[in-house]
Amino acid sequence: MRLPGHLARTILAWYLVLWSAPLSVRADVFDRYTNLVLSQAVQNGDLTAVQTISAAQLSEAPRLVPNSQGALVVVRTQNGLLAKLLVQVGRQKLGEQVLPVVVVERFVTYRPGTERSVAAEGRNLHLYPDFVLNLEIGQIVPATAVGDLRFSITAEKQEVLESAGKARLFLVAKPLPGTEGKKSARPAPDDNYRLEFFNGTFRLYDDGRRSGILRLQVDAEGNLSGEFLSDATGNKYPVTGKVAANPRHAVQFSIKFPQSVQHFSGYMFTRGGQAICGSSRFQEREAGFYAVRTEED
Repeated sequence: MRLPGHLARTILAWYLVLWSAPLSVRADVFDRYTNLVLSQAVQNGDLTAVQTISAAQLSEAPRLVPNSQGALVVVRTQNGLLAKLLVQVGRQKLGEQVLPVVVVERFVTYRPGTERSVAAEGRNLHLYPDFVLNLEIGQIVPATAVGDLRFSITAEKQEVLESAGKARLFLVAKPLPGTEGKKSARPAPDDNYRLEFFNGTFRLYDDGRRSGILRLQVDAEGNLSGEFLSDATGNKYPVTGKVAANPRHAVQFSIKFPQSVQHFSGYMFTRGGQAICGSSRFQEREAGFYAVRTEED
């Protein structure tokens, strides 16, 4: 396959980027708590709704996400969307005052009916008493506005995180089903090429316009099957393709969208199988892509 000059230069640049950066993308434990996982946990009774969570309960809750000091909390919003949050209680000095605050390290609110499509997300929000967090728009709003999560000081001077209105609040006390790390026979960085390199999960970046999770499976004849989970829509699309007989590390595959099909031609790295790099064609537009192996598989 001979590429046009501008595509060859683009792909060469990506090879250089991939060569200088870690080739394996480490999956974030927080990412494993997908909309599907949260929905099933609520439906199956793995999570129990509470009206309030005290500051002491937040401080004593298990830290389920590595490298985070936050407790993991789930909220069903006023309109039924599911959100996940890492929160902790702290103190903030403002002039001569020292105010209690709930720090939301990270949060993601999912669109209904999808696995990963995001309605709102954010980091490092500071929720002070008598303010409300609206998780559907991802903003802190006045107490008089519609919201989902409120930080309050009770008459007994107890600091509590509480659900607002029709929202429901859940404290995650143990890992939820479906968030376990999956072990696989992924290739070692120094392994020489073999057909099985195409088995696994990759994060696909296409022309700076599209990205998502690419899950591939190859049979003994080199036939590819799998799915593409779009970051933009949160939907899954089928993938089919074929690994070439010569050169053995060349591949062609297609993603079937509802109204069109995108075609990809590329090469697997023959040392370690950590990435695929090549060109794509979508609606008569030719561009470059690369896909980096992740630890999701």
